Amino acid sequence: MNAGERLAFLQSRLDPIEARLNAVLDSVRKPELVVQGQLTQMTGLTLVASGCRAPIGSRCSVKVASGKNIEAEVVGFTDGNLYLMPIGRVQGLKPGDAVVPLPSSPEVGVGYELLGRTIDGSGAPIDEKGDLKTKHRVNLLGPPINPYSRNLIDKPLDVGVRAINALLTLGRGQRVGLFAGTGVGKSTLLGQMTKNTEADVVVVALIGERGREVREFIEKIFEANSHAKSVVVATPADDPPLMRLHGAWRATAIAEYFRDQGKNVLLLMDSLTRFAQAQRELALAIGEPPVTKGYPPSVFYKIPQLVERAGNGSGPGAGTITAIYTVLVEGDDHNDPIADSTRGILDGHITLSRDLADSGIYPAISVGSSVSRVMQQIIGKLHADAARKFKKLFTVYDQNRDLINIGAYQPGSDALLDEAVQKYVRLQQFIQQDSSEKCTVDQSISELLDIFDH
Repeated sequence: MNAGERLAFLQSRLDPIEARLNAVLDSVRKPELVVQGQLTQMTGLTLVASGCRAPIGSRCSVKVASGKNIEAEVVGFTDGNLYLMPIGRVQGLKPGDAVVPLPSSPEVGVGYELLGRTIDGSGAPIDEKGDLKTKHRVNLLGPPINPYSRNLIDKPLDVGVRAINALLTLGRGQRVGLFAGTGVGKSTLLGQMTKNTEADVVVVALIGERGREVREFIEKIFEANSHAKSVVVATPADDPPLMRLHGAWRATAIAEYFRDQGKNVLLLMDSLTRFAQAQRELALAIGEPPVTKGYPPSVFYKIPQLVERAGNGSGPGAGTITAIYTVLVEGDDHNDPIADSTRGILDGHITLSRDLADSGIYPAISVGSSVSRVMQQIIGKLHADAARKFKKLFTVYDQNRDLINIGAYQPGSDALLDEAVQKYVRLQQFIQQDSSEKCTVDQSISELLDIFDH
């Protein structure tokens, strides 16, 4: 054996030893977690822990003297300290309590066992129907889908509401905002769509709403057959902000699971505004500066991160998530930062009008200020022309309503306005619908075309 061959032989024996040594050194140099720290401070709902390390988004367990463990999520860090946000109630915490980082990231129990059940933001059942054990688990935040690989929206979705089916046609996999102030019929319309929409699975997320509305929504909206295919995730207004955030993420993760099973899922979230407010509370608590009317930058990052998880899956046989998010328009200000930013990232918006609601017209859908961005690609030309003409007539009448009411309008001066005045009663009747009534897509289109055939 010559010198070159001996050198190659020795190198082949040393390489595995060097690799094992480097692996050991890396584990010493870069430990993933320090075993235990302690609670040093609590300001508002923000906990500060020292002496331990954990990545953003992971969880820690705070050991209380009573023997109870309180889970908290890592939301920030500075100067060697971790900022934690508790997920549940915080009674019993005191300085010096042990803080132990947990090794796994937050997961969600999913499966067909969830159908017909109501759970909270942590996945615990609150419907008094016994324990709930799921067979599968997925990540709370879910993997993103490559935008290019998503299936196109090419099929209309029947929501059972005439005005939406005919004038704002929605497609399977579309993300829509329902924009409304208080007391204009938002919850009633949402319940109507929940009951009438054709979907294999319905996931309802009640985020930051009044606690009494949870049982009311389930018992008044769901019928026996529709409840059996539904999952309700409820995190009322008195839950900590992180629990409200988790409620929205959990509901979305459950919807993603059923989509991956090839199901057509309807995801209803009431409301996206409360989700944004929970993120604002959390961000302000850890010192993030407000930039837009009291909202810190992270709010405008979290909303699209949540919304983009809905929509169509990728590949043949993939399911869909059609998502409807309610957006509260405080003081009927449609330029509110949350309403304004949300309108830009959704595939359409349905605006409810207080003027129509005050006139006793329900659902109080403002046809002129609502839009479905996928409508033109899923309907025929005859339907599109009729819907466009309906909107034009309805809008021109509203713009000249004062002139008409005081008698200043002169027939014959404007052909379009003349037609609007002539047909306005029928236009009003068309958008009105009792909450117990269901109108299919075909019926809606037929009635729309009938307006202009006479």
